[in-house]
Amino acid sequence: MKTITKNKKARHDYHILETFEAGISLQGTEVKSLRAGRVNLKDSHASIYEGEIFLEGVHISPYEQGSYMNHEPERKRRLLMHKYEIKKLLGKVKEKGLSLVPLSMYFNDHGKVKVEIALVKGKKLYDKRHDLAKKQASRDIERAFRDRQK
Repeated sequence: MKTITKNKKARHDYHILETFEAGISLQGTEVKSLRAGRVNLKDSHASIYEGEIFLEGVHISPYEQGSYMNHEPERKRRLLMHKYEIKKLLGKVKEKGLSLVPLSMYFNDHGKVKVEIALVKGKKLYDKRHDLAKKQASRDIERAFRDRQK
């Protein structure tokens, strides 16, 4: 598994309730841009229309060597999941405050592009502060142990 990109902001802004793996329908020049690592997942989300799930707001830069056949950078891209998974997600997304956000994009062992999407609930400002304080405290403890062992 080779990671292409991660959505670091998603883990900061949301409580992650459940994660799913989905394939993604891409054009040829999009795959070449992904291999070059030219993708941005920031401010992207997944939505469900007519029994299909789409990834919106993902910016895949146009391929530099692409000709007139180049792709649209921020087009909606269909995610490939089983119908029962999509129905399950649709039921959960209808709940108040839950949404779908991509966490990472990667190539699996067979060279296929996969997207890890998560069912998330937004964090409040005080939750973010609490998480940052906890992270800082654990860093301080680790630093103290390292200094003590020297």
